[in-house]
Amino acid sequence: MLRALASRMMAAHTAHPAERIEALFAGETGYATPKVDVRGAAFDAQNRLLMVREVADGGRWTLPGGWADVNLTPAENVIKEIREESGFEVSVRKLAAVWDRTRQNHPPQAFSCCKFFFICDIVGGAAQIGLETSEVGWFAEAGLPADLSLGRVLPEQLRRMFAHARDANLPTEFD
Repeated sequence: MLRALASRMMAAHTAHPAERIEALFAGETGYATPKVDVRGAAFDAQNRLLMVREVADGGRWTLPGGWADVNLTPAENVIKEIREESGFEVSVRKLAAVWDRTRQNHPPQAFSCCKFFFICDIVGGAAQIGLETSEVGWFAEAGLPADLSLGRVLPEQLRRMFAHARDANLPTEFD
């Protein structure tokens, strides 16, 4: 009964039918905890940022990453995601930020999410698309793509990754 009421309330503020929202809620049982998203910022010798064009979300650009898998640390997850989505092997240099998706002004989503952003060093591999990506590219700070996947990354977050890559002494950011 409470789930149905909450679904109708959410549907009143979205373009989705209450039945779809209720089915989404039904799959999430137990204590409400945030999901974990990992993103990796890797740079080339020209200080350009590695980005991938996602097949999902209209083919927009984002940092390689995704939902963290259980039984892997956040750092292991970002290494795996970068390899799968871009073809590059990386090592993690630094945890640059842990941000709450909602407080960062990403588009609204049904569930809470913490986003972990890592600065990574490329140690091997070569550009190669994966099952979830259609293109791999390198972008200078002044030439970031306009068609970003805003559910995954925001322009200000990318600018902060450039700042962390330039200054290894910046502390980890969080909200």
